[in-house]
Amino acid sequence: MKPVPPAASVLTTAFYAFCDLHRPAYQAYATAHLPQEEAQLSVTQLFDLVASNWTWLMTEQCPSAWAWEEHTRAVARRAGRTPSPAEDTVLLHDDLCLSIDHIATITGTDTARVTALLAAARRSPAIERIAPDRWSPEGVVGPGEPTARLLSQRWE
Repeated sequence: MKPVPPAASVLTTAFYAFCDLHRPAYQAYATAHLPQEEAQLSVTQLFDLVASNWTWLMTEQCPSAWAWEEHTRAVARRAGRTPSPAEDTVLLHDDLCLSIDHIATITGTDTARVTALLAAARRSPAIERIAPDRWSPEGVVGPGEPTARLLSQRWE
């Protein structure tokens, strides 16, 4: 018997859940690399891409991994620099204060890889801060956007 595709309402609900879980961290990541307006545009375009491919994306093994790859590629292209996975992990963990489990969820990887990337980054003096001029000791992203507020915003 051929499997029945999920109803449109289930797909819609799943998409909104995906957005609620991923968008705040994706926005904070983009803002760490780009000016606020450009970061917002990049994230909006990413979620438009995710929405237009949502039915196909639900057939993939790990939709979060696909979305994260598209997101980091777009941000790197706009920023003119491609950070290493270790640099990204340090940014997400140390600067954006995301837990290892949350990083694994939004990047579509497992916690062991996140832990290994953090350990590798801490052993390597070559890992530089992504945008030290954009971060103050108080954890401010860009002009006047506290990290905690940025991460706690609900995106509609």
